[in-house]
Amino acid sequence: MIRVVVAEDQWAVRSGLVMILDSAPDVEVVAEAADGEEAVAAARRLRPDVVLMDVRMPRRDGISATRELTGMGVDVLILTTFDLDEYVFGALRAGAAGFLLKDIEADDLVAAVRVVARGEGMIAPAVTRRLIREFAGAGRPPGRFGSGGPAAWTAPGAAALAQLTPREREVLGCVGEGLSNQQIARRLGITETTAKTHVSRILAKLDLRSRVQAAIIAQELDGSV
Repeated sequence: MIRVVVAEDQWAVRSGLVMILDSAPDVEVVAEAADGEEAVAAARRLRPDVVLMDVRMPRRDGISATRELTGMGVDVLILTTFDLDEYVFGALRAGAAGFLLKDIEADDLVAAVRVVARGEGMIAPAVTRRLIREFAGAGRPPGRFGSGGPAAWTAPGAAALAQLTPREREVLGCVGEGLSNQQIARRLGITETTAKTHVSRILAKLDLRSRVQAAIIAQELDGSV
């Protein structure tokens, strides 16, 4: 079973999310949280596979909570209306494993939780396009995520990208297309375990905290990977 904590301050929305997730045969909601403080406390106590996290909540917001949760090794799936403000960029820097829009269909929500539980990234296509556009508009080259939104985007330098092997560059390109480890393995003729290992090495070499960050970089490079 995939064990999930749902963090959302609006009771009606939270109840709907819980109902959708609990209807899946392989997903169990082990706790509900009305703010980031409750989410972190529940995760410390229950060690869930995934925390489904709202961004704007009272007492403690989802970004601060995400930073602590990823530091604990818990995967966080952000649920947002996506205004492309500092909260969303903060979640990206904090290492969130995925971003979903609140108008997501029920089946897609369950599928996203499964993807993140497998250790892969999940980002809504509309979110990806807007993120890329925002970073491109900041006039910055692809690189590490600083502390102040797109304007804080700093280049890793040619040396960092040069660390990638030809195979890792291929894998990075696949990540940018949103392919899962299984799909990468099938395309490149390697095992799924090998694909996962390549992704981990890419994150380490480029000093990234999540697969989503790698996808952003890959799409910014767009063909030069």
